[in-house]
Amino acid sequence: MRRHPMLLSRARQGLLLACLLPIAALAGRPDVSPAAVAEITARPDAPLLLDVRSPEEFAAGHVAGAVNIPHDQLASRLAEVEAADRPWVLVYCRSGKRATSAEEVLAKAGVEVRQIEGSWLRWEAEGRPVAKPAASESGQ
Repeated sequence: MRRHPMLLSRARQGLLLACLLPIAALAGRPDVSPAAVAEITARPDAPLLLDVRSPEEFAAGHVAGAVNIPHDQLASRLAEVEAADRPWVLVYCRSGKRATSAEEVLAKAGVEVRQIEGSWLRWEAEGRPVAKPAASESGQ
């Protein structure tokens, strides 16, 4: 029995579409440029600014107003994100890899999430303001 080439093509198209849908869902939420962060976080509907780097990286410098929940603890600490009662989350890490992982965890939990474009490396490269915890907060 010979298969019709058009049917095989449609089956492949369907499989490709099914594989690309999760990627397309994330692609619908563009990253936020570092230049736009100050304006966005000053709005009444501001997102939760989430730093998913290690506590040591966070203590060395972070975006002002950010909350630190390391990416490997995020799934078990989702209640903290929900308790912040913000309409969405703006996440970053050092280079974007951990932020992408965090974005997936948050999206699966039904949280609207976007990343800071270029993450911390771009933030620093552009000379954006760097906050550090007070001595009493960091245990010094």
